[in-house]
Amino acid sequence: MRKRDHNVLTNAASLLICGLLAGVVVAAAAFPAVAMSGLAAKAGAETFGNLPTELTVARAPQISYLYASDGKTQLATMYDENRRDVKLADISPYMQKAIVAAEDHDFYKHNGVDINGVARAFVNNQNEAAGRQGASTLTMQYVRLAIAYSATHPADVVAATEDTSARKLREMRLALQVDKEFSKDEILTRYLNLASFGNGAYGIFAASQVYFGKPPSKLKIEEAALLAGMVKAPTTNDPTTTSGRPLALDRRNYVIQNMVETKAITQQEADAAKATKLVVKDKRTPNGCVQATTNSWGFFCDYFYRWWMQQETFGSTTYDRERRLKSGGYTIITSLDVQAQRGADKAVRKAKSETAKEAAMVAAVEPGTGRVRALAVNRQFKLDDPKNPKNRISSDPAKKKKGIRGNYPATVNPLLTGGDGITGYQAGSTFKMFTIVAALEKGIPLSYTINAPKQFRSEYIIEPGPAACPGTNLYCPTNSTESMAGVHNMWSAFGRSVNTYFVPLQQQVGAENVVKVAKRLGINFRSQEDLDLERGAHQWGAFTLGVSQTTPLDLANAYATLAADGKYCEPIPVQEIKDPDGKKLDIAKPRCEKRFSTDVARAAVDAARCPVGDRSSTSKCTGATAPKVRDVVGKPVAGKSGTTDSEKTAALVAMTRQYAVAGIMADPDWPQTNVKMKHNEAGGINQPVWDTLHDAMVGKPGIQFEPPGKKISEGDQRSIPDVKCQTVDAAKSRLKGAGFEPVVSSQKVKSNCPPGTAAGTSPDGRTIKGGVVTIEVSSGGGATPPSAGTPGGTPPSNKPGRPPRPGG
Repeated sequence: MRKRDHNVLTNAASLLICGLLAGVVVAAAAFPAVAMSGLAAKAGAETFGNLPTELTVARAPQISYLYASDGKTQLATMYDENRRDVKLADISPYMQKAIVAAEDHDFYKHNGVDINGVARAFVNNQNEAAGRQGASTLTMQYVRLAIAYSATHPADVVAATEDTSARKLREMRLALQVDKEFSKDEILTRYLNLASFGNGAYGIFAASQVYFGKPPSKLKIEEAALLAGMVKAPTTNDPTTTSGRPLALDRRNYVIQNMVETKAITQQEADAAKATKLVVKDKRTPNGCVQATTNSWGFFCDYFYRWWMQQETFGSTTYDRERRLKSGGYTIITSLDVQAQRGADKAVRKAKSETAKEAAMVAAVEPGTGRVRALAVNRQFKLDDPKNPKNRISSDPAKKKKGIRGNYPATVNPLLTGGDGITGYQAGSTFKMFTIVAALEKGIPLSYTINAPKQFRSEYIIEPGPAACPGTNLYCPTNSTESMAGVHNMWSAFGRSVNTYFVPLQQQVGAENVVKVAKRLGINFRSQEDLDLERGAHQWGAFTLGVSQTTPLDLANAYATLAADGKYCEPIPVQEIKDPDGKKLDIAKPRCEKRFSTDVARAAVDAARCPVGDRSSTSKCTGATAPKVRDVVGKPVAGKSGTTDSEKTAALVAMTRQYAVAGIMADPDWPQTNVKMKHNEAGGINQPVWDTLHDAMVGKPGIQFEPPGKKISEGDQRSIPDVKCQTVDAAKSRLKGAGFEPVVSSQKVKSNCPPGTAAGTSPDGRTIKGGVVTIEVSSGGGATPPSAGTPGGTPPSNKPGRPPRPGG
């Protein structure tokens, strides 16, 4: 801090006079009767010099600004007090002169305490007929504000503002010291940044924005005079109220005339300023997520707020963290991608209106950083007014019967991210990805084949019911269509969503290992039912079919981890945070770690090309549940769709190397809905997902996914023995002895081999060790059957036509 030169005699005189007046003059200003006692003067002289001279100045509460990832588009503002400190150079000279004219004509002449003013106040206040007159200088007023803002206890705030001689004495003593330590310009700047201007505006920056919608550097004479005239009584002189407007106008004109007296302006300028019509905007700065600049962005804003409240960097308690956010003056560049967010907002509302009970929810995450780029749902982010409710009656029959309103179209619930009672939604067959990853980590390659039956009798024990084999307590899943049965590898089984492939695969690798993979990928279990099932995960047979609850954000981030070659990153809503001094905080950096091998991740993504209609040089796809994704996005994609029993939810994940987008359609108010959630049809979840990904990718290059290694995709390939024309039992024995799993086809084919013998195998060249080899049975007839497979062990192609809807 720069010190100014002071005249030693002047300072000494000031201290002496203040000491003598301490017991008489100041006491008289507050307690005239006491001032008549000689004891007051003696006491004041003895004690004034012993008063504290160190002023502890804490930073006053500052507004925090949230911006989109471009650093320009404002998302929201958060504050306890709407204040932003500015430099004197950013404050109009008229404002600087107006506050001096209004509050302290001799500001540049005295040493913090105006002795003449104190004397005048003493004389004036002895006259009971006269109005009470103060003697506070701008420096003393600054001291008062600084003490109040530095207080650590409510009682200290009261002591800093109560009308007592003790308070005035302390202000005078500290003002003398402040005037020695700071320049007049520094004191003026600090005062203007602290002062209250009413209507939630603290400091000159907020005041100029609230009342005139401009920065303080642009304030005109009449505008500066109005603001300067408000600091003494901002509520009384409020120009936005009917009663306060004429008082504010009178006060403005008073300050303008005072500016003439202080030679700040000419009389001609004053006359012109007085003649200017009083026009104020009365636009309070929005505060919080419910007042986000775009209402639909409130859901992202709320996610950011919840994230901040969990960060111990900002305080040990949630109270401390909230105060830091709303008082810390941070500039926060969030991860919200304006292009992706606008695309998502448009897409979800195109699928479902805001008044629909079905919630179309979409989340987008950036692979490799975990930055959340978009969160969208067909809802309004606000509280329904209990006095004038607009929300529809709940879709839950029990609540509907009682007339309880639902959470649509307005809600502030974290539908997309979970928490506060939102445990998530079943995402169906998107969870089959976790079984693929668990299998790959166990050394089982993508080409691993299983003869998937129409119904699989598992070893998982469940309660007797529709999901159990008749007369047993064993879990026996089926597929969405019978035609899905047959020999499949991971590519074809994932592409067509074959339940009776994935349940036996999960049984082989261990359901508990599949659950662990899901958790390593970032799936959180929030419901008590899921937490209970996790404890007995080895018996969680239906887990691979997506019966656990999740959120669009968790699901998007899980797939993003695989797109990032196995690097898991904690979902994060920020990319830069600066404190008021411009220092960047490390808390905004991505928090990533390698959780899966690159080969495993690339192989899993290679399988995920199939469901969304894409292909790679290594993939062996024979079906797709959401083939339009590749056509709409027009760039290399991967993903998976998912449906639950009775189609109570529908889900789709689609991703490129730059974005992973997950969408879930469900009824958050009543999970047991009787509405069938759709996929490819109009109003289904698929279109919001692929439209969001398409819009996010506009102007960005398509980056090819890296293919997996040969070993993890094809495994240990072995030659298949020639069993042509052997008996079926001999063929089975020979194949089994060669390390394969033989199955006999139920369909007979024409061949030169005797009827009932082996006509050949599918595949008939090479396939993975331990893989399924189908024995084709001859019906005779002389024709040698063509091979139904390929040397690589690819299952036979399914019937042409429209692919079946997702299973599981």
